[in-house]
Amino acid sequence: MKKRILTVLAAVSCVAALLAGCGGKEEEPKKDTAKEEETSGEEEAKGASADMIAQVEEQMNQALGELPETGKGERIGILISSTSNEFWGTMKTRYEEAAEELGIEVEVFEASAEDDTQGQLDALNTMIPMGFDAIILSPIDGTNLIPGIVAANEEGIPVINLGPGVDMEALADANGHLDGKITVNFEEQGSTVANDMISRMKDGGKVAILAGLEGAGQSVGRTNGAAKVFEETEGVELVATQACDWDAERAFEATKEIMTVHPDLKGIFACNDNMALAAVRALKEMEIEGVMVYGVDYTSDAKAAIEEGTLMGSMTYSSTVYTKAAEEMAMLMIQGKTFEEPVYLPLTLVNQDNIADFADWR
Repeated sequence: MKKRILTVLAAVSCVAALLAGCGGKEEEPKKDTAKEEETSGEEEAKGASADMIAQVEEQMNQALGELPETGKGERIGILISSTSNEFWGTMKTRYEEAAEELGIEVEVFEASAEDDTQGQLDALNTMIPMGFDAIILSPIDGTNLIPGIVAANEEGIPVINLGPGVDMEALADANGHLDGKITVNFEEQGSTVANDMISRMKDGGKVAILAGLEGAGQSVGRTNGAAKVFEETEGVELVATQACDWDAERAFEATKEIMTVHPDLKGIFACNDNMALAAVRALKEMEIEGVMVYGVDYTSDAKAAIEEGTLMGSMTYSSTVYTKAAEEMAMLMIQGKTFEEPVYLPLTLVNQDNIADFADWR
């Protein structure tokens, strides 16, 4: 009898254990709350990026007025500056991704370097007899591609100017024309950076600009936009504007020279990220702190520098939307639509305050 009671008690204990989960169950591991919060934060940031990109694309769709019929297999030739600059390397990738999405064929051409104006023109002349239905081009400077554009006009190939502008007066003098233009407001890029920098300078102070290649539309616009704001703001003094030709080493040396003459400088605006990061490197070598540096393009290295706190900010726009919209414009032209006015892409400033929202910005 005693043995039977013990057996029943053992069975009851086993059932209780099963109801509780099962006998001999290990304790559940403690949740890593910090890791969960970090993951949640990353997902929210990616969601914020996706929302912003969707909003920009909607704005661009409205600017285009209509969307093209896709999957027609149009062949579009694309001419960029040089993939020696990460920005243009990214643009090349985005052009190819957008083409696959839109059901068209693209081939991307480039110059050997960002100052290889003749090489870029040679590339354009190579493209003209290749049977492209349209050409999208971004000139190194305002005039270097004009002979090629005229040649494309004579062959009846629609030409779209993306980004850095063609000198329209010089093009007209050469009896050439553009069929469309899709770009950003370069002066707005400069003025936006200048205003953000000034907002962080409670007592004003001295600032400098590292410009790009002389005559390049994006450099001229960015420089003029920033200079106008600096010069019109009481208490702010623009003490130097140095052309560095998009070259990091020139920007590095220019920064050292400027800081030697103006050791109390408060801020530097570089017209692209390569030069901005060179300025950061020069300041570090000179063991100078407290100088705000801004760039343009929001490259991966710029993103890392903003996160580290060594770069204050960088102007950006969605390369995904930019390239897709340019190809859609070309498709619309091929399908019979004309564009009388330029189409502008919205701009964004990424800085140390909002960078968390740009985790998946493309």
